[in-house]
Amino acid sequence: MPIAVEFRQISKRFGKVLANDAVSFAIARGSIHGIIGENGAGKSTLMSILYGYYHADAGEIFIDGEVRAIRNSHDAIGLGIGMVHQHFMLVEDMTVLDNIMLGMEGGFRLRGQRAKAKQTLQTLCVDYQLDIRLDARIDSLSVGEQQRVEILKQLYRNANILILDEPTAVLTPQEADALFAILRLFKQQGKTVILITHKLPEILAITDEVTVMRAGTVVAALQTAHTDKEELAHKMVGRSVATELARQPLEVGATVLEVTNLQLRNVQGVSLLADINFSVRAGEIVAIAGVSGNGQSELLEILSGMRFAQADLMTGQVVIQQEAIDFSKRDPKLPARLRKLGVSHVPEDRLRDGVIKSFSVWENCLLGQQSEQIYLDKKQAVAASDALLEQFEVRPLDSHLRISQLSGGNQQKIVLAREIAAKPKLMLVGQPTRGVDIGTIQRIHTELLALRDAGVAILLVSAELEEIRALADRILVMSGGRITGELNIADYDTTRIGLLMGGLHK
Repeated sequence: MPIAVEFRQISKRFGKVLANDAVSFAIARGSIHGIIGENGAGKSTLMSILYGYYHADAGEIFIDGEVRAIRNSHDAIGLGIGMVHQHFMLVEDMTVLDNIMLGMEGGFRLRGQRAKAKQTLQTLCVDYQLDIRLDARIDSLSVGEQQRVEILKQLYRNANILILDEPTAVLTPQEADALFAILRLFKQQGKTVILITHKLPEILAITDEVTVMRAGTVVAALQTAHTDKEELAHKMVGRSVATELARQPLEVGATVLEVTNLQLRNVQGVSLLADINFSVRAGEIVAIAGVSGNGQSELLEILSGMRFAQADLMTGQVVIQQEAIDFSKRDPKLPARLRKLGVSHVPEDRLRDGVIKSFSVWENCLLGQQSEQIYLDKKQAVAASDALLEQFEVRPLDSHLRISQLSGGNQQKIVLAREIAAKPKLMLVGQPTRGVDIGTIQRIHTELLALRDAGVAILLVSAELEEIRALADRILVMSGGRITGELNIADYDTTRIGLLMGGLHK
């Protein structure tokens, strides 16, 4: 097949880190091409070079057989390259039409350009089966609809090569299936799709070829039809990776967390949580499934003591370790009190809430665990940090590095290690493997199952249904701030869960 994109000896260095090391491979026109690799493998850097965000230190990029200098994203767009980012680039209080026209207004007189753009977009919506209301405001659309807007925006810019970065991270299973249908239609139209994802089942389901990167180099280029999940995982991390972890029989103890009729409204009176009722017992993992933004974050913020209710209206009862906790008033000592009750917390956003980027690794390992003493024994704290890094296979093994110098996966392992070191009775875990590679996922899952088998009660929030299937004993599904359904892991059904995530009640 003709070649749409070819990388020849692309190298890129950031200080001492060689992100891309003489990367060479080709992507066929009219194909769906997957790029996979561990965190820090260099795949995002390579795509940023293709889209003009970075400049390669060495090497060449060929588009449709011709060498091209891509100095910025405008050059990339001019060459027919489009990129749909994991975090959408949309202005929420503007309409779909206005968002798509941004940067493509065509002059000062907008009325004629708007009419012309609307006609073009209506044709594209029909051709590519994109059901989008052009006059709708972005903040009125679902996550799946917003993603379709991003795709429509790239089509409007005449993109023939479309890069998608973790495109299903915030979609329900039904929305992911709809996306794949659109991508297959792209392929039929002769367009080229480059898919970056950590989800190997998606790679196997949708791609024609897959390039595997490790440590900045290409280690394999495979026809998807001739490989499987085990081979891909092995090539990604350089060792065998268990895709199914052993689980001990469920042995539950006393109720550790009980939430009764929890309600939360913000200062504008908008309901964020309504009629929340559930419990978690010692020795079980209760997972909350749902698309991000449906109340899971607010629930974890309340239970961990991060969210004070001075600006919100909160009612209901929360009992932890048989002790009633009043979350309805501001109490700066509440997080410390929860710590004493045995509550540990792995927040959803590690960079915002889990670490302090300017602190060293050993200082971050100490957060939440430090005593009220005026003086700390630095030597002892560093030794304890070193032990955690060794136990959780954090690389590089250097407690004096700033934590911002570590990859996202290693940062996540440090947060998890710190919270496990507190010997919790109740573990609150938000999106534990978001943005981490398959090797780190295996390690994190192993640690959580070990906690469960040791009798720890775990409340897990995850947007990854495969993760929930691998870890949960019971599943709660949330949509619109409510629990729309509950099922045991023996009754796991992707279709049913997806419908509940979409708002279909019990």
